Amino acid sequence: MNKDVAKILVTAEEIDEITTRIAKEIDRDYAGDDKKLILVCILKGSIVFMGDLMKKITVPVEIDCMKASSYGAGTVTTGTVNIHLDLIRPDLDKCDLLIVEDIIDSGVTLSYLTKYLKGKGAKSVRTCTLLDKPSRRKVEFKPDYCGTEIPDEFVIGYGLDFDEKYRALPYVGVLRPEIYTEEK
Repeated sequence: MNKDVAKILVTAEEIDEITTRIAKEIDRDYAGDDKKLILVCILKGSIVFMGDLMKKITVPVEIDCMKASSYGAGTVTTGTVNIHLDLIRPDLDKCDLLIVEDIIDSGVTLSYLTKYLKGKGAKSVRTCTLLDKPSRRKVEFKPDYCGTEIPDEFVIGYGLDFDEKYRALPYVGVLRPEIYTEEK
């Protein structure tokens, strides 16, 4: 375990079980010739989760990426969503989009992106998250696919970062508070 990790919250084995379960749910829901499933990765944190998830999905799937956030430099949401990389497809009206996120905290970003992509004309928009922290919601939002609910702790690993560090950890851990509360 990394010295900056207070405890492991979700093990690599549990993540494997979660991705297997969610992939089966997606296969069930997106079976059929009338579906054009596009996994939309929300960069950067979701890339590890989406990579593992898409390897387990058996229905035809395409991938795309967006970069959006309601967080600035700190650990508190600004309440405003900024899109840094947009989804631009000429066939959006034929696409069943599944937004893949690493964690839902305030719900602001995914709530906004769901409405935004529907407004752009997507055939359908659903959401998938590895981690859900409902105690931190600022808006009413429930993901369509959820790996696991977690307590209100600062988590890192498996794509999640603090100051661009810890993304490569194979598990989700709780960062020791003194790491993110130190003055820089």
